Amino acid sequence: MTEVRNWAGNHRYGATAIRRPATLDQVREVVASAAHVHALGSRHSFNDGADSAGVLISLENLAPDIVVDSRAATVSVSGGTTYGVLAEALNRQGFALHNLASLPHISVAGAIATATHGSGNRNGNLATAVRALQLVTSGGDLLTVSRADTPDFAGMVVGLGALGVVTRVTLDIQPAFEVRQDVFDNLPWARVLERFDEVSASAYSVSLFTDWRGDTVGQAWLKSRTDAGARFEGRPEFFGGTAATSDRHPLPGVSAENCTKQLGVPGPWSDRLAHFRMGFTPSSGDELQSEYLLPGEHAVAAIEVMRDLAGQISPLLQVSEIRTVAADDLWLSPNYGRAGIGLHLTWKPEAEAVQNLLPLIEARLAPFAARPHWGKLFHAEAATLAPLYEKLPDFRALAARLDPEWKFRNDFLDRTVFGV
Repeated sequence: MTEVRNWAGNHRYGATAIRRPATLDQVREVVASAAHVHALGSRHSFNDGADSAGVLISLENLAPDIVVDSRAATVSVSGGTTYGVLAEALNRQGFALHNLASLPHISVAGAIATATHGSGNRNGNLATAVRALQLVTSGGDLLTVSRADTPDFAGMVVGLGALGVVTRVTLDIQPAFEVRQDVFDNLPWARVLERFDEVSASAYSVSLFTDWRGDTVGQAWLKSRTDAGARFEGRPEFFGGTAATSDRHPLPGVSAENCTKQLGVPGPWSDRLAHFRMGFTPSSGDELQSEYLLPGEHAVAAIEVMRDLAGQISPLLQVSEIRTVAADDLWLSPNYGRAGIGLHLTWKPEAEAVQNLLPLIEARLAPFAARPHWGKLFHAEAATLAPLYEKLPDFRALAARLDPEWKFRNDFLDRTVFGV
């Protein structure tokens, strides 16, 4: 196989071949005939979670086939479709998703499988919108499961590719809405930490960008639904931060050309909820990422830990983002059973130094029951992760039932989930 790497370039896939079927029947044939197979999304994973010792299967050549059911308030879409394509199609028909991740370039099935999220105190991760899934199981059979009819459905959504190839997804939708995005610079940490719950509840989606050094948060990005009122109209100050006078990139000094429109200019949800525009590649990929999610009651204490580690973190860091995510009931979701915050780190492409630092960060965050994002870089393995996921034994049993031949297993799953 010609060398294929992930988006960041830090992982070379070790599969023997990549298949790109154009029809559902071809997907079933590939899965049925392979000894080992794993689905490959948009390759925006920073670890080996989407790799295989056998065949990788990409759904990028399957037609999006976006079908809206306005009466049921759902949309059905091919799993390999990107959120950017889906969002534009939905908005044209007057509908919306509840949230988007920072990048609209990621695939629907891949983002759901890893519990990728946007932001907002009341907004669950992207997987919480899943109403039904269509999977190709290890024998090449087609399995359709739904929230309404499948007892183990909550265990199948954030599946990490361990249960089958998700070929189609049905998502909850709502009427389209508009969003304005306001940015404030240099918020004093003292003010933010004293009233963190107020800060995070100030808009539909709130992101804080920092390098952990100094006395101020670099930027606060506030995404507000205009149907909830223009709360930031003409506001010059936000918890001690000053209103930005030009569009911002999360990295100071970098052009905001590829970022979604700011300065309080209203626009469709499909062009505001993500941080970056679909028509632009957000960066060259010269970065690594990690993220840890923990209960909201530990937010301030965990932030203080990260600030205390600034001397070790900041030299390797491009930028960090703090976001909030609502609780859910999805077995392997980092927000299973608890609302909380995500501490996201975008690293410089210095893999060895980053990998050496992760154990220290995880040890310092361990008292807060921090769960790593499945698609990012982290150090913990199954023995450490198992106590954090009370439904992990049930997931292992579900995987054994759906994939008795271990066809979808890979090194990542053995290391972090199954403990092999």
